[in-house]
Amino acid sequence: MSFPSDIEIAQINEHDNMKNIERISGLLGLDTEDIEPYGHYKAKISSNGIRKAMKQENGKLILVTSINPTPAGEGKSTVAIGLADSMQAIGEKTVLALREPSLGPVMGMKGGATGGGYAQVVPMEDINLHFTGDMHALTSATNTLAALIDNHLHQGNKLNIDPRRIVWKRVLDINDRALRNSVIGIGGPTSSIPREEHFEITVASELMAILCLSQDLDDLKERISKILIAYTYDKKPIFVRDLGVEGAITVLLKDALKPNLVQTLENTPAIVHGGPFANIAHGCNSILATKLAMKLGDYAVTEAGFGADLGGEKFLDIVTPKLGHTPDAIVIVATVRALKYNGGQKLAELKEEDLNALTVGFKNLKRHVQNMRYYHIPVVVAINKFETDTDNELKLLRTLCEGIGVDVEIADIHHKGSDGGKDLARMVVRATDKESNYTRLYDDAQPTVEKIATVASEIYGANNVEYSKKAENQLKVLKENVWDEMPICIAKTQYSLSDDPKLLGSPRDFTLHVKEIVPKLGAGFIVVLTGSILTMPGLPKKPAALNMNIDNDGTISGLF
Repeated sequence: MSFPSDIEIAQINEHDNMKNIERISGLLGLDTEDIEPYGHYKAKISSNGIRKAMKQENGKLILVTSINPTPAGEGKSTVAIGLADSMQAIGEKTVLALREPSLGPVMGMKGGATGGGYAQVVPMEDINLHFTGDMHALTSATNTLAALIDNHLHQGNKLNIDPRRIVWKRVLDINDRALRNSVIGIGGPTSSIPREEHFEITVASELMAILCLSQDLDDLKERISKILIAYTYDKKPIFVRDLGVEGAITVLLKDALKPNLVQTLENTPAIVHGGPFANIAHGCNSILATKLAMKLGDYAVTEAGFGADLGGEKFLDIVTPKLGHTPDAIVIVATVRALKYNGGQKLAELKEEDLNALTVGFKNLKRHVQNMRYYHIPVVVAINKFETDTDNELKLLRTLCEGIGVDVEIADIHHKGSDGGKDLARMVVRATDKESNYTRLYDDAQPTVEKIATVASEIYGANNVEYSKKAENQLKVLKENVWDEMPICIAKTQYSLSDDPKLLGSPRDFTLHVKEIVPKLGAGFIVVLTGSILTMPGLPKKPAALNMNIDNDGTISGLF
């Protein structure tokens, strides 16, 4: 008998075991007026609930990140969810904080972001699809601002905006390569000013980053007012505040700012809020969600997208200073198959035992451990067990980890739920009691080129950074406008420590290619685009959407 699919497991649980959301909020000490239910099993935490929670002391924070993955991903969300369940199972009051899924990967190749097997957040169909409408609100707000900019041009252009230098882009929360480069405004004088437009996916937008970094509505509105939207004909910057529409855009996001409360298959409270991609954005759930998880639990488990070179670094260098609380432990998720992939084994052969490839590929995990240790926070390795892992491979991987002095535990969470993660949970709890002395990688006041060079050399292993002519000109603009004293958010491939997705393992002494540098003044960081990274992905030849269906009773199938 084959193992049931994620959606089959979720649907059985949703029918038999899910608790009403008021009961979940009650576990956190929240009353009915502290939440705003969206049906029976999901809710927004109200402004009253947020204020109430913020008066409590902080619990400990656990950051889950990973090695460089295979194209299918390595179950980092699954481990984060299973770890929270396992910690609850051993008697530790734990709250989970995760990102919201994007319809791009849901309908594309990678899948959703609700975990897998017996470690999932539910209702998984709702969360992976429209959830509470946050993504739609962000899409609408971003495109409303774009419409207001084009309307300003059409109505006389009092601000003297150069249509060729509008940097604000429209968005859509689906992979749609046809919209990467387009022309709008054609059709004559009644259809506005013709100009180029370049769509991004919603989760790469600055408004998504702003939502995830804002503390309250005033902070959200202030950040929105600072957004750089265009330059004039004489190259002076124009901001949202110059249009005077920061209030209107904030209104569209008033509910989206409130974190969402759901639960895991084992009824562990989960706050799922915000969803920036980590390869093209900063890759962490909202600061509000993480703060609430710390306030409402003795332990908070959160994850940062993709590998420790992306979401992990960004959480520690961008989010942590704004959060005001350092992770007490870092968990790096590794899989036998991804390490063999990084060691040269072909994707189609990963089910076959290959101890040599595993040994070679271990260098990738070793680098990520070294990188996370730079921040002087205790590190634990969680081996996410797959059915195809052999005893020899698991034994070898454990031995290799012990050889570099890192705590390691096997997690059989996908198949066994919390029963397969209790040893990991105990190890992580012990790690949070160890000495921690958070050290940031760079200082914001350093020149942008120095910050880029530091991340490139210390985290990626590059020995050179090469800038395109466009990027060099953008560096000059940063200096001229005194915008360079902000953290950097490097956009690069998730499959390699370098900017080349084919350069696997533990590359050293390569060149990082910077093609564009974009100030995100509302978010408060500088985006550095490298290699061939795109802010609007495309769908694969056989998208996941081909497998999805729904019957007349509303039962969905094929959603993983």
